[in-house]
Amino acid sequence: MGQYQYHVFVCSFGKTCEKAGGGDVFSAMKKGARAAGLGDTVRVNKAGCMNQCGHGPMVVVYPEDTWYGAVDLDGARRIVEEHLVHGHVVDALRYIAPPGDNKLVDED
Repeated sequence: MGQYQYHVFVCSFGKTCEKAGGGDVFSAMKKGARAAGLGDTVRVNKAGCMNQCGHGPMVVVYPEDTWYGAVDLDGARRIVEEHLVHGHVVDALRYIAPPGDNKLVDED
C-alpha cells in the first residue's frame, strides 16, 4: 500500500464544477475525512478540470479509479462514510463514461 489508503481528487476549478459547488464538496470531504479519523490514511485534494464538464462536481477516488459525478454536499458525506470509511462504492453517484473527454459544456 502507498502512503494513503485512498487519494481523492475533487474538481474545484473551471467554469462548471466550480459553479456547481466543487469547492464546497472539497471542503466537506476534507472535513468529513478528518472527522472520521482518516486524516493519516486519506488524502483529499482539489483538482482542476477533468474534462467531464457538465457532469460535476466530479470526484475521483484512487487507487480504485472510482469516478463520481454530480456530487453535492450530501453526496460528499455519503462518499466519505460509505466509500472512505467502509470501502463500499456509492453506486447511486458513480460516474461511468467512455475514456477521454465527455464534456456536455465546452470549458473554453
